Parts: sequence; structure tokens; C-alpha cells
Amino acid sequence: MTDVRLRGAWAEVRAPGLEDEVAVEEPLEIRVDARPLAVTMRTPGHDDELALGFLLGEGLIDGMRAAAPPADLAANTIEVAGPLLREPDARSFFTSSSCGVCGKGALEEVAVQCAPVAPGPVLERALVADLPERLRQPAFARTGGLHATGLFTPDGELLCAREDVGRHNAMDKVIGWALSERLVPLHPHVLCVSGRLSFELVQKAAVAGAPLLVGVGAPTSLAVSLADDRGLTLCGFARRGRVNVYTAPERIGPSSGSSP
Repeated sequence: MTDVRLRGAWAEVRAPGLEDEVAVEEPLEIRVDARPLAVTMRTPGHDDELALGFLLGEGLIDGMRAAAPPADLAANTIEVAGPLLREPDARSFFTSSSCGVCGKGALEEVAVQCAPVAPGPVLERALVADLPERLRQPAFARTGGLHATGLFTPDGELLCAREDVGRHNAMDKVIGWALSERLVPLHPHVLCVSGRLSFELVQKAAVAGAPLLVGVGAPTSLAVSLADDRGLTLCGFARRGRVNVYTAPERIGPSSGSSP
């Protein structure tokens, strides 16, 4: 018999001959004005931020909205005050912890409707390469099963970090936090993620107005194309003092003491 006991973002698992800590994954239903809109598999915590960041990334809101759990379903439902900027598709959204746009079908359904990113700032290459080292991931350290997103100043100061089983959820939580702090558009702040760089992450970063998106892992071809189209600087494989710059390299300057 396996015993699972929740401890916030992680759970204690006890089975014959095994004790471990694993990431918590549970469904969250996002409602707008009491109408169900989306379901996502997420790590509980900061659900209000997740809902606001998700709606902003989908182009359904452009500013602050009240978000809170209703009294009847506080554990797995979040209620957001409308109205929305546009009527969403007739079908309901469904996102999983692995991919924020899986099941949407046609690429045009997730086409980004946002202005190109504003020019600047310019960051030292060494600073960009070091951002993942500055990204706090306490739940990942315990479980090895969560993604993280961090929002940094151009000087490399971490303003907000969030973890989740879904990489897109972690970013939604950070963007939702920034929205509540009136930091959207995000420019000149920088987003950094702990894994690969997919189309959905570039979409969310571009809609939120971030000039740079940095990742530990590789980008996809569609992520590179979208970042290039929106003028967003996309940096991958940021590790061990090195980083690859795929788009808009004008925002990456030489490291201090290096040759121009």
C-alpha cells in the first residue's frame, strides 16, 4: 500500500522499501464571471496569479482583474472577474502540465496578437548566462519534478520566482504576479526559465512585453521564428557561463573585460 501525504508543492510518498518526495499535480478550473473557461494541471499555490497570467497570455485581459477561490470549491477552482476583451472560442481550453497549447489544433488559433517588443535594454552576455544560477528552485531541489520561471531586473536582481509541474504554469504565475504589481508590460525586465524554450513560452513572454527570454534548454524552431518576428531576444543553453543567442542579438553586449 502506497501512502501519499501532501506537503504544499510536494508530497511525501511512502511505499514498501521506499520513501520519497514528489511534486504535487492537481487540476485547476479557471472561471470568469462564474463561467468555466479552462482547466489546467498545476502545482497548487499562487492560483490567482496563474489565472491572471493565463488570461493575459491568451489575449483575454489587458489589465488587473480580481481573482480568488470561491467558497465552495476553494481547492481546485479560481474565479476571475470579467469582462473579457473578447469572446473565447466556443470550445473550452484544456491545458496539461506538459504543454500549454496541446490540443489547440491549428497554429492560427494561438497566433500572437501583440505589438513588437520595444528596443533595449542591453545586458552583458555573462550576466545573461548566469541568470539560471540565480533562479531559486526550492521545490525542485526536494523533488526534481518542477519547472521554474523567474523575473529579473536588467541588473540581474530576482524579483519573483515561481515553480510548477507545468513550465507554462510557472510563467503564468510570474506574469500574474507582475500584473498585480503593475509591472506589465514587463519591459525592461527579463524572464528566465529552467527548461526548454517552446512556442507557448515565447508567446506568453511576447504578449507580456518581455524583451528577453532566457532558458537553460534548447528552443524549438517555432519558438525561434516567433521570437524573431516579435523582436524578442531568445537565449538558450544558458549554463556554465555560456549562452546561445538566437534572435535580436542587439540586446546582448560583451562581458566586462572582454574584447568588443
